[in-house]
Amino acid sequence: MQIRSNLIEILEKLIAYPTVSKESNLELIKFINNFLNHNGISSEIIYNDLKTKANLFATIGPMVRGGVILSGHTDVVPVEQQKWKTEPFLLKDNGNIYTGRGTADMKSFIATSLAFLPEMTRSTLKAPIHLAFSYDEEVGCIGVPSMIKFIKERIPHPKAIIVGEPTNMKVVSAHKGVTGLTIEVKGKEAHSSQTHLGVSAVMVAGEIINFVSELNKENILYGKKDKNFHPDHSTLTVNTVQGGSALNILAGHCKLSLDVRSLPSEKPELYINKIISFCKEELLTKIRKTSTDCEININIIASTPALKYKKNSEAEILSRSITGDNQIRSVSFAAEAGQFQEAKMETIICGPGSIEQAHQPDEYIKKEQIILCQEFISKLINRLS
Repeated sequence: MQIRSNLIEILEKLIAYPTVSKESNLELIKFINNFLNHNGISSEIIYNDLKTKANLFATIGPMVRGGVILSGHTDVVPVEQQKWKTEPFLLKDNGNIYTGRGTADMKSFIATSLAFLPEMTRSTLKAPIHLAFSYDEEVGCIGVPSMIKFIKERIPHPKAIIVGEPTNMKVVSAHKGVTGLTIEVKGKEAHSSQTHLGVSAVMVAGEIINFVSELNKENILYGKKDKNFHPDHSTLTVNTVQGGSALNILAGHCKLSLDVRSLPSEKPELYINKIISFCKEELLTKIRKTSTDCEININIIASTPALKYKKNSEAEILSRSITGDNQIRSVSFAAEAGQFQEAKMETIICGPGSIEQAHQPDEYIKKEQIILCQEFISKLINRLS
C-alpha cells in the first residue's frame, strides 16, 4: 500500500498551521470544517469561552449507539529555542520520513482520518465513525472536557474511543495521570549582605525543589512499582523556575512549575498534599518569622486522570482484532484517553509515529507508520460496514 496523495495534501495543510498551544487553532478548525462540508459532512464546533480556540466533532454514518470515535488534538508544542534544520511548519519529504512540527504528535493521525472520508461516506456504515479533534491537549488536556460533555449529551453512546497519539500503531492500554502545579513564593527584598533582614524567594524555592527531589528519590527506592511503565514508579519533577531581580538583592519573588506523573493505581493527591503541607506548615511558618508579608501560593493548573487497563473492553477487542497486536502496553505520557475513560467510554491509544520523535527539533514520522495507519482506518471502515 502506498501513501494516498490526498493524505499528503491534507497533512501539508495541517502542518502549515502553527497551532502552538499559546496561539489560536481556529484557522485549522476552519480548514477541517470546510473539508468535511466538501465531503457532505456537517460538524459541530465547540468554542472555548473566549472563542479563540475550538474543538470539532463530526459524525459519518447513522446516529446510533456503538460507533467509534477517532480522537486527536490539533495543538502542538513550541519550536522556540529548538535548533531545526528544516522549517518547522513546512512538511518536508526526506526519503523514508516526513519532517515537520506535529508530524508525529499528532497531525498524521488526523490527516489519515480525513483522507478516508470518501470511503466512509460511500460505505454503508452500520455504526458511525465520529471525528473528535480537540484544542490545548499539550498544556494539560484542557480543551477536551467540553467536547466530552457534548458527546455525553448529544451522541449515542460509542463502543470505542481510539486516541491516535503516537504509539507506532501498537495498542496502548494504560497511561499515567499528570497533575501540573505552580508554586509562587513571595519573599522580602533586602541587600544580599543583610540576610537577617529579608527572605530570598529563590532560596525558599530551592528548598521546595529539594523536597520534591527527595520525594522522587523515595519513590525510586520504596514507592509503588508497575513494571508495565518506564519509569516504573510515579515521578515528580520541577521543570521551570523564574525569580530574582539582581545579583545583590534577596529575591522578592520566585515562581516554579512542577508536574506529578502518577501511576493509575495511585492518586496524585498523595504527593500534592505532602508538597502543600511542607510549603504551608513548615516553610511558610519559618519565613513569616522574618516577615509576615511572605506568602507561598500553590495552584493546580492541569489535572489529567490516568488511563487504567480494562481487560477485554470493546476498544481493546476492536483495536487488537484490527492490528493483530495482543501485547499489553502502558506509556508514561498522559493523554486525553484517561478523560474519555473517566466519562465511562472505553478507550485505548493507537496512532502512527513514535513518542520519541514528538516535541523534538526536526520532529518526524516514518512513512511506513502512515501506511499502517491507513490500513487500520481502512479495516475499521470495513468492520463497521
